[in-house]
Amino acid sequence: MTIHTASRQSLLDDLQSVRVAFDGPVMTITINRPEVLNALDPAAHAELARCFDHYAADPDLRVAVVTGTGRAFCVGSDIKARAKSNVDNHPPTGFGGITHRFDLFKPVIAAVNGLCLGGGVEILCACDLAVASEDAQFGLPEPRVGLGATGGGALQRLARYLPMKEAMGLALTAKRIGATEAQRIGLINEVVPAAELQSAVRAMADQILACAPLSIEATKQVMLQSLAEPDLEKAIRAKYPAVERMLASEDAREGQWAFAEKRKPVWRGR
Repeated sequence: MTIHTASRQSLLDDLQSVRVAFDGPVMTITINRPEVLNALDPAAHAELARCFDHYAADPDLRVAVVTGTGRAFCVGSDIKARAKSNVDNHPPTGFGGITHRFDLFKPVIAAVNGLCLGGGVEILCACDLAVASEDAQFGLPEPRVGLGATGGGALQRLARYLPMKEAMGLALTAKRIGATEAQRIGLINEVVPAAELQSAVRAMADQILACAPLSIEATKQVMLQSLAEPDLEKAIRAKYPAVERMLASEDAREGQWAFAEKRKPVWRGR
């Protein structure tokens, strides 16, 4: 048994609120608390953090998919659990173990299978891509219970990623929107029938897997870290470690040779 295989088995043995499946280089993380619409309590947060830790550390894994069991993706915090302390008990990597994870440059896809509310939107915003079933619903209802979507970076991300009026409309009204509207404003990439969600997400993952892994990581790093530099020239001239690693890699040479020889490249991630 390899180190990574043993690590995977250890992860699987310890999970209670989350299910994990491995399909080649794709890791699917499923929130499995359908009795509370996949709301997260402290134990679930910790399990999700462990899953993303594993994804980040395992070099054989190249795409992660996050989804939910039943009719919800995630409806945020388990309010009954939160009410006991009146504070959010998250790991250092944030809500769902992902919202404060700023050094993960491998891609994460949200497969939104149903209700995506509150902290579910926090998780969605921290993912790189999203496909939703046509019956999915989205919203930030926290103001209706005297709170705000301030714990997982959704407000900051929405203000950066969406037109401001669309972001304000979602955040200030606490309204729910459907999948078609979520796609229109740019919150998600695709809308598909519920029966086609898994296949659509896998097709998206396969498109990523056709690319060189170091190229994908370099691309994600540049796009995210360049947001911190408002001056375009400085952002372009900045040094990005993942880009330097990509340019010096065997895969960079392999890709060019494969193109010249009219064959599919064989990526090694180095």
